[in-house]
Amino acid sequence: MTSRSMRTGTPTVRSRHVALATLTVGLLALSACSSGSAGDGAAAPAGAATPAGGGQVTLTLATFNQFGYEELIPEFEKSHPNIKVTHKKAATSNEARDNFFTRLSAGSGMADVEAVEVDWLPEMLQFSDKFTDLKSSDTDGRWLDWKAKAATDAEGHLIGYGTDSGPEAICYRSDLFKAAGLPSDRESVAKLFGNTWESYFAAGKQFKAKSKVPFFDSIGATYQGMVNQLEAAYENPSDDAITATDNATVKKIYDQVVTAGITDGLSAKLQQWGDDWTASFQKDGFATMLCPGWMVGVIEGNAKGVKGWDVANTFPGGGGNWGGSYLTVPKQSAHPKEARELAAWLTAPEQQVKAFKKVGAFPSQKAALESKDLLGFKVASFNNAPTGQIFADRAKAVTLSPYKGTHYFAINDAMQQALTRVEQGTSPQESWDKWVSDVKALG
Repeated sequence: MTSRSMRTGTPTVRSRHVALATLTVGLLALSACSSGSAGDGAAAPAGAATPAGGGQVTLTLATFNQFGYEELIPEFEKSHPNIKVTHKKAATSNEARDNFFTRLSAGSGMADVEAVEVDWLPEMLQFSDKFTDLKSSDTDGRWLDWKAKAATDAEGHLIGYGTDSGPEAICYRSDLFKAAGLPSDRESVAKLFGNTWESYFAAGKQFKAKSKVPFFDSIGATYQGMVNQLEAAYENPSDDAITATDNATVKKIYDQVVTAGITDGLSAKLQQWGDDWTASFQKDGFATMLCPGWMVGVIEGNAKGVKGWDVANTFPGGGGNWGGSYLTVPKQSAHPKEARELAAWLTAPEQQVKAFKKVGAFPSQKAALESKDLLGFKVASFNNAPTGQIFADRAKAVTLSPYKGTHYFAINDAMQQALTRVEQGTSPQESWDKWVSDVKALG
């Protein structure tokens, strides 16, 4: 599911580095201890659970934001009468990450099935021996190759079952475009936006000249879409060395988004997931936003009763993917077989199509991407937009999976803080220099 990691009050990069170091020491100490009742081997193939003694098993499932599981869990329980699922949902990826690593370090308290967001997946894979190998013949080949590869450790163990992916389009307010005298139907708007960041920002200037509504929500969110198109923005894939501050393209993107958002006045200066951002959907807060599939459900929830939202089948720079998660089974679980069954069932193509139709979580499973049920799906509140086909097209436009190493989360979190400082009045150069300092403190 979504990164959803841009928020106020985020710990500093230095504190995150210290926390990760402390976590590493704690887990090294734990490595000599028993990993509990789960054992070290792969869980048994999926199937109806039959707990020892015939009693009921209660599993805990930990996710964050919107995975679309609320209606799926009762369906799973009905087909698995000996299993009861307790769903714990964190508000943000940051909160889930903090809970995840704290309990992993403590050696207890983790859910039977834990969701992991792609931006902190590399951190988790450092401790892959603390998780059940989920590889089995009944799920082999289910996912797009890049999705499964990202969750496979150096020993070839599959540590996570892929949930969604985040192919990106542009969501926009057709009513605000019409009021500004600009094209408003999705095909014409796609042409107006073009396929480069320069053309997207140029469209923003046209809109700004005829409207008092900001063009996009946040420079941080816009930056995220841009940096996700780089093959290796922050780290060297060969040795995980930090190269972020020496990457001229990262600086170019920073300057470009700051110029568009602040100098040209296109940004609403809102932090995604903040209260002001959420409330702005009811107040004509902005006209466009970068829009991975899962964002459609977020907009629907925040903009309830607001007419005019639509989706343009285009994305600046070609294609882009933002977000995507995995379900893991920690070895802390007392019921690894049943936990694996739950994770396998929730990530099966049929369930992922249902989750997409509910919250827009676009599937990462090959069979789901060919489903007529998915390709024919439309969202009534988005002017009946054929979101299934649009995001399938956007998924095909994704040409690379950016490298995200063990430092990615901390570096990118620091960048989001830097961009927030600029929107709050700090000079772009001063904020950039602070980011460079924060990144160098990581070692």
